[in-house]
Amino acid sequence: MTELPQSVLIIEDEAITQRYLKDILGQYNLECVDCYDNAKDALAHIKTKNYEMILMDINIKGSMDGIQLSREILRSRNVPIIFITAHSDTETFQEVLELSPYGFIAKPFSSQDVEMALQLAHKRFLLQKEKIEEEIFEENIEMVDIGKGFVYSKPEKVLFFEDVPVQLNAKQTILIDLLASNINNTVDYDTLTLSIWENDYIADSALRTLVYSLRKLLPELPLLSHSKVGYSLSA
Repeated sequence: MTELPQSVLIIEDEAITQRYLKDILGQYNLECVDCYDNAKDALAHIKTKNYEMILMDINIKGSMDGIQLSREILRSRNVPIIFITAHSDTETFQEVLELSPYGFIAKPFSSQDVEMALQLAHKRFLLQKEKIEEEIFEENIEMVDIGKGFVYSKPEKVLFFEDVPVQLNAKQTILIDLLASNINNTVDYDTLTLSIWENDYIADSALRTLVYSLRKLLPELPLLSHSKVGYSLSA
């Protein structure tokens, strides 16, 4: 069976439906199933506890209906919400869609309806969470933390010092890009020379002069020399 969320909040003001939902979820040995029948109590409680899923009746009684309550919850929590409803009018449906719901359970429903809705919503939420984490990881890879206040953006090819872009000339930029892309590893003289000057004839001292210009411009930059081998940036 597909994994189910282990903590579920039920917000439903019909006592029979609330009890039925709790009995259904009780079959799966979940860690936590809490129930509330109004927005005020639900909001007060949700501030003290994190849930993996919310089953939300659209038409709860009180000053705030299920759609308004969901909107309030989603302002501060990233939690999947499945809506429970006995109505299917277009206006209500469009209003719910604005909240990017993870599913619907139409009354009257069976235990299988609830199980399938939970499985699908939980799997979708986990996949989206995984995708976001991968994007954050990839973004972090593209930003090289050199240390001592220096960060290099590989996509932009810009060196930052304490969040301020450093003005470099073209050859300095190529040198930093090569060294930052190989952080903590030595890049040999030949690789650096060919990449920076391509096929141009240059004096042996040209690379040393370029490195000197960077050290003079950025004395705190951890640019290391490796005798008879090459250069590296040490994070």
